[in-house]
Amino acid sequence: MPDSLSALLPEFETAAVRGWPALETAAVDGWLWRHSAGGSVRANSVATLAFTGNDLDAAIDTVEAHARRRATPACFTISTLSAPSDIDARLAARGYQRGSDHVTMAKRVDPNVPFPDGMLVHLRPQPDWLAVYLAGLSENRRATAPLILARLPASASFLSAQIGQRTVSSGLTIGDGQVASVQCIATLSADRRRGGAQRVLQAIEHLAVSAGKTALYLHASGDNDAALELYGRAGFNSVGRYHTRTKVV
Repeated sequence: MPDSLSALLPEFETAAVRGWPALETAAVDGWLWRHSAGGSVRANSVATLAFTGNDLDAAIDTVEAHARRRATPACFTISTLSAPSDIDARLAARGYQRGSDHVTMAKRVDPNVPFPDGMLVHLRPQPDWLAVYLAGLSENRRATAPLILARLPASASFLSAQIGQRTVSSGLTIGDGQVASVQCIATLSADRRRGGAQRVLQAIEHLAVSAGKTALYLHASGDNDAALELYGRAGFNSVGRYHTRTKVV
């Protein structure tokens, strides 16, 4: 993995916080506590990219107080960028359970990538786009996701891959600085392996080039082999990993 792309990891992760905004947040000594209900990891965990406090245990206590107020377990997103550097061990010592691995992947954009046929781009999620994206989510995420989508930055673009007049695959991209995201990639179960997701990825890359972005990033579950294979074929490589720590109650 080129060092220059790995060096963008802080920008990727900072953009990701802005690119999937929680319904409720609170600043805690440089961290960002996030709550949205539903099953979204990033919209329901503490972003730990910076820490400005002097008492780590007191900051964790504050997070736990916010969580109790919302009747949810305290949860932190932990990566190599987390601050302070010993937060993972400190949470483990307090009995926090480690969650499954996720991967941050990225690629440099190809300035010559064409915009594929059979694609639609909208500034807001259309009903058919929503139907595709929500179909693959758990019930609790289906209720919350539209509320988060309504709060996205103005730079969001919603992409729909068509077969005939039907939307079969969805995608979302949000430009932020020199990078752009790949989010909400989904395909109807009956239309998988027909190239819809690949076309969405290509269209996102084309939009990124047109907007002057230099790199794309995405997040995926570490055990989602099908998604990791798809992104690998599209030229994405791993640049970081993260997991959660959740308070056992």
